[in-house]
Amino acid sequence: MARFSRWIDKEWLLTNGLGSYMSSTPIGLNTRRYHGLFVAALTPPVDRYVLLSKCEESLISGDRQWNLGCNEYPDVIHPTGYEWMVDFTLDPLPRATYVIDDICLEKQWLMIHGQQIAMIRYFIRESAQPVSLELHPLVAGRDYHHLLRESAAHVKRMDVADQSVSLILADRIALHLHSDRAHFVAQPDWYRNFRYRMEAYRGLDFEEDLFAPGIFRCELSAGQSCTLVASLKPVEAVSFEEARQLEIDRRRALVPVGWDAISARLAVAADAFIVRRGEGRYTVLAGYPWFTDWGRDTMIALPGLTLVTGRYEIARRILETFAGYCRQGMLPNRFPDSGDEPEYNTVDGTLWFFWAIHKYLEYTGDWDFVGRLWPTLIEIIDWHVRGTRYGIRMDQDGFLLAGDEDTQLTWMDAKIGDKAVTPRSGKAVEINALWYNALRICEQIAQRLAGKPEAAHYCQLAMSVHENFEKTFWNPETGCLYDTVNETSSDASIRPNQLLALSLPYPLLSVDRAKEVIHVVERELLTPMGLRSLSPSSADYVGSYGGSFSERDGAYHQGTVWVWLIGPFITAMTYAYGRNPATRDRGTAILQRLVAHLDEAGLGTVSEIADGDPPHTPRGCYAQAWSVAELLRILREELISCGGNLV
Repeated sequence: MARFSRWIDKEWLLTNGLGSYMSSTPIGLNTRRYHGLFVAALTPPVDRYVLLSKCEESLISGDRQWNLGCNEYPDVIHPTGYEWMVDFTLDPLPRATYVIDDICLEKQWLMIHGQQIAMIRYFIRESAQPVSLELHPLVAGRDYHHLLRESAAHVKRMDVADQSVSLILADRIALHLHSDRAHFVAQPDWYRNFRYRMEAYRGLDFEEDLFAPGIFRCELSAGQSCTLVASLKPVEAVSFEEARQLEIDRRRALVPVGWDAISARLAVAADAFIVRRGEGRYTVLAGYPWFTDWGRDTMIALPGLTLVTGRYEIARRILETFAGYCRQGMLPNRFPDSGDEPEYNTVDGTLWFFWAIHKYLEYTGDWDFVGRLWPTLIEIIDWHVRGTRYGIRMDQDGFLLAGDEDTQLTWMDAKIGDKAVTPRSGKAVEINALWYNALRICEQIAQRLAGKPEAAHYCQLAMSVHENFEKTFWNPETGCLYDTVNETSSDASIRPNQLLALSLPYPLLSVDRAKEVIHVVERELLTPMGLRSLSPSSADYVGSYGGSFSERDGAYHQGTVWVWLIGPFITAMTYAYGRNPATRDRGTAILQRLVAHLDEAGLGTVSEIADGDPPHTPRGCYAQAWSVAELLRILREELISCGGNLV
């Protein structure tokens, strides 16, 4: 079981730039409902369906047969193909190696970028005599949030050819399976009671049945291979090796010249989140395996994903995409899985738009492009001053008000039923830091594009926030900032939100005050995996993230560690203590655990969250856009630019 234990908590991911993906554990045991060898975005980048869930493989030599698969059923792991797996690597694409007596087999996975095609290749590297390979594809054909139970009505049609089978599932979904070498024999059946342990941990339904259309069979000698192709439409012969080399070359081109190995890994990880949304448009998927594109996440992640990596055209397309959806001075919070109209229930997603534009100018100096967005920026500020949805408006003191106790408009947005877990209505500290920065950024842009009178207007609004900020938000009892302030009370909970008053381009506190905040935040919130969302000293602190939906949402922002916050923390620390070798070395030391994390959960990528309590086990999505983006941003902007080095 040592090999099983080594790999069962690790997950790999391949994407195609359209929202589709392949993902599983290295040993092929699916632990989530979201795992699959072809999870296709039917309306890119959303409307995702698990089509090919997995493929059971057997090698046969003479009268001996070895099953390479691995599944969890009630009370048993069967088969135990992990016993033969001697290696798994992402060098540079997923590859597993199995050794059985004198047989050495390599299994490789691939998605073709920009196409709805997933491929699995079986290569016999060594064998004294020919062996037979049998492939049993197991098909789901269901929305990736749900599970499937055996139903005679599920498979509407099955067309069989010599080396392929085409299925129509649940009335609307076509799945085509084709092999370059293996012959297909129809043997329709159902495999029952697969268990997904991560769904059990999450307090959700965790058992599923899968449909088996039949068997692909071929004979292979040493040096020969067999490829299984899954696609939405029938495809012509595709060379796995040629497609693999094209993908390797594409990934190499993502990495700027001269980058170190860690930065290079993060640049490739960043690419997984950048997807197309319609013709000529791009967006950012917030996380794999279940998030769609969120406005807040996109704007926070945009600098790390696209600007640090030099992908300026992609950055422009993303900014244009979201600007095109601006309504009543608000950018979308979320695009639903169904592809329906976006939701606008956020106060900070729109304000992060200004930070993303500021960073875009910092990297490109492209004033012509920003000039095209200027009307949208003016519209946003005007709506926020006079008032827009959810009570979002500027108060007389210049601060931004938002929401009520039943709404969740900030990034701490968990809700159980109709009750907000972390009610932050009124004047939230990071919202007003973002508001102040939006005004200052508009002032900067107006000076270049609109002239001094308009710049003076935004300057006046910003000064009102600046003059009132410290006397409103400073809490002398804790030596840091209140989290929210409203007419009746001030929330003294120690949370990481206050870091944005230091880490954004226009800080709101003096260096001396900033040092006090950093001291408290480091003492109460900093962990090797990121920052806790609430201090353990709080009576509301929850140190473990797991259990039922309500239990998880109750912990989400009540102590759970968020990896992305390491970015604002190190940037704020640099502001407070200066850009010098001591700060650089401290930041580098903080990041060492996160560098090791690249080989811990989602292989080659960065998790969404972790438990607040040690050992800070990774939780949530195993690949999160803003986690990757902020780690890459601070690595390149704050540490390596100062001569730092991560190994």
